[in-house]
Amino acid sequence: MFKPIAKEIKEEILQKVKEGKKAPDLATQYGISDKTIYGWLGASIKPTITFMEYSKLKRENEELKRIIGIMALDLAHEKKRGVH
Repeated sequence: MFKPIAKEIKEEILQKVKEGKKAPDLATQYGISDKTIYGWLGASIKPTITFMEYSKLKRENEELKRIIGIMALDLAHEKKRGVH
């Protein structure tokens, strides 16, 4: 049966894990499943990226696509000419 866990307790447990305590030990101590703790850990790890980083990656991606397109065309032209 699901039992709600106070936000403060959840944060306390996550802090202890970050300090090096083992999730199964904390699960036993707090009377919850270690899978619950692992779920919290997974949910708390959110990749963050700034708009500037996103824009840079998007530009680089577009440039790489353009280069691959050029290389594919060159390869197709070489095959037509019989160059190996």
